[in-house]
Amino acid sequence: MIYSIVKYGDPVLETQTATITEFDTPELHKLLDDMFESMYAAKGVGLAAPQIGIGKRIAVVDLSVGEDPEKKIVLINPEVIHREGSQQSEEGCLSLPGYGAKVPRALRVRVECLNERAEPVVIEAEGWYARILQHEIGHLRGDLYIDHMDSRTFSTQDNHTRHGKA
Repeated sequence: MIYSIVKYGDPVLETQTATITEFDTPELHKLLDDMFESMYAAKGVGLAAPQIGIGKRIAVVDLSVGEDPEKKIVLINPEVIHREGSQQSEEGCLSLPGYGAKVPRALRVRVECLNERAEPVVIEAEGWYARILQHEIGHLRGDLYIDHMDSRTFSTQDNHTRHGKA
């Protein structure tokens, strides 16, 4: 099932999400499949559950945008446990279509989370990948990228720059 992407202004985007306690269930697997399908339909590289109106602590990421099934990443109850360095780059969001801004983020991060079977996962990421993880995990706290930017950096984006939104 392809969900509609929730747009800026919906309260679910600014609400802390609920921790997942039940794993390896048909409902969770269906939700994860639907999240990937919805993300691909929207031409995104990351999607957090609040972006489809679900207040659960789940995000999915695929830097290959559906080209390589091995690149699919499930993040359940993720936490950034280490940040290092800094980067500032243009960021967009499926929930704020057509807009972007230069947002400061850590250059490197270590994320701890669980997969759909409740197995612990540690992700070390740098650059664009680190940016996407921070962006999606922010959604799970009720933060949007616009909460981290200088208002002078906000811009509209052309359609050709929409690829790669989280």
